[in-house]
Amino acid sequence: MSLTPPDAGPIQDAWLVIPLFNEATVITDVIAGARETFPNIVCVDDNSADGSGQAARDAGAVVVTHPFNLGQGAALQTGIDYVLRATNATYVVTFDADGQHRVEDAVAMIERAREEDVAIVFGSRFLDGRTKPGFLRRIVLKGAVWITNMQTGLRLSDAHNGLRVIRRDAAAGLHLEQNRMAHATEIVLQLSRTKLSWTEHPVLIVYTDYSRSKGQSLMNSINILIDTIVK
Repeated sequence: MSLTPPDAGPIQDAWLVIPLFNEATVITDVIAGARETFPNIVCVDDNSADGSGQAARDAGAVVVTHPFNLGQGAALQTGIDYVLRATNATYVVTFDADGQHRVEDAVAMIERAREEDVAIVFGSRFLDGRTKPGFLRRIVLKGAVWITNMQTGLRLSDAHNGLRVIRRDAAAGLHLEQNRMAHATEIVLQLSRTKLSWTEHPVLIVYTDYSRSKGQSLMNSINILIDTIVK
């Protein structure tokens, strides 16, 4: 049975990497909900205009700040570089700032990485029926999955899920250059090139009115598909 908070206890050898852009209204709660289990969190403030970085710092996260808005891919790379250079962590966990990812899923994914000795665990909202993205959004995201799989040679069920567990040796192979949503395909491609073992794990994506307004709208899903095609 997968461990879930608080049974898991603090996980000291993993760092959450959270790209952060104008999420001041929710980031305090996201960090507070994660820190009991993941005491090590780095937020990359991508030049927010609403005090997100200070809110994250006050909540107990390490904050690295971009002087200009560089995009989510660049924020992820900055956070991963920080973990690799400043810590001896075994795992990097990419985690969204808007509250749609669950700490218990991240814990279960780390447990799976340990038990199965895999370097990469991709979260997937499509391995079970818990996540309800809506019919049209599902079609668009599935289209992005098909294109990503064609480009990378992997066979993922959910290529644009931001919840991932990446072991240190795999993370060292990442050099993201795509700043828009195409980074989600780029990270899969670069991880596939490491030739390290990987698996998928079912997760529940929590769609709220806030997360939909910040980036989970149908139009954003279409933008994901366009970015994937023109990458």
